Amino acid sequence: MDEQNTFPRPSRRAAFGLTDRVSDPFDLYDHLPYRIAIVSNLLLLSRDAEIRQVCSLGPREMRVLLNIGSYMPIKAADIAHQSRLDSYTVSRAVKVLNEQGMLDSDTDPTNRRVKLLSLNDQGLATYRKLTAVMARRAGELEAALSANERNTLFKLLRKVEDKAESILVQQALDKLAADGELSAEERELVRWHKRSSHLD
Repeated sequence: MDEQNTFPRPSRRAAFGLTDRVSDPFDLYDHLPYRIAIVSNLLLLSRDAEIRQVCSLGPREMRVLLNIGSYMPIKAADIAHQSRLDSYTVSRAVKVLNEQGMLDSDTDPTNRRVKLLSLNDQGLATYRKLTAVMARRAGELEAALSANERNTLFKLLRKVEDKAESILVQQALDKLAADGELSAEERELVRWHKRSSHLD
């Protein structure tokens, strides 16, 4: 076995000491959002060489395509909630996927102004290639965890996600109480939070 994989590497905290040029510097390695962001950066689909070989889409288009493929037919607003992307990012990704001929859309029978998005044959082919690579990639990552650790990690991530959402919702409600206005994204966040509370 490779010695590098046998013994833990020195932590970045040890390699990069806190500066003495600032009084009481902020220790990023004790900051939960920062640590999650580091892992998220490493796991970006667009950084995976095998994924780049099977798909030329950008990161946002890949995320939206994956959500459509797994939950279609689906509204753009529901993609935004499911993926935690803002509505503008979803709209831009849908535009690109449409231009590349990967989507079909139908009118929502409950609201004729809303489109339900689905993948066509071309989109499905890309979806299957992506998810095949993602499944193998997940298997490699999960080899670092026991089954119990994996289950615990998912539970902890759910708790962090729920708390992050509740913080943003409370900020939106405080803003609404203060000046009576919310952005479209803030209104959608509050609406989904209320809906999710009923589902849990």
